Amino acid sequence: MPELTRRRSPDHPRQQCWEIFYGDIHAGTIIERVGNPHDTEPWEWRCGFYPGSRPGECTSGTAETFHDARAEFESAWRVFSSKRTEADFQAWRDQEAWTAEKYRRFDRGERMPSGWKPPRMASDSW
Repeated sequence: MPELTRRRSPDHPRQQCWEIFYGDIHAGTIIERVGNPHDTEPWEWRCGFYPGSRPGECTSGTAETFHDARAEFESAWRVFSSKRTEADFQAWRDQEAWTAEKYRRFDRGERMPSGWKPPRMASDSW
């Protein structure tokens, strides 16, 4: 089973932002909040991924320190990941692959083939 790893996000050069991964799955983020009143908690975390989960299953919160945000994220991840199946992880991977192919084609000036759609997820039935 993969371990959680984190990487500094290149998309936020002026603040600390860490993307959390579970193997190849982007499982969440811990980010330094900016522009908030000085008496609010300076760190925010988000846990979960979609597709592969239902609305309301992804969680988030704020914390006083990075260490606290990391601990709260890890606790939330234990709950979130305990409810995931391999099909949930595959739904995320399928959507990622579809999106990457879509942008590769757009960059080459190609149109998507007619009828080409993202894979249908098992959780789409609700």
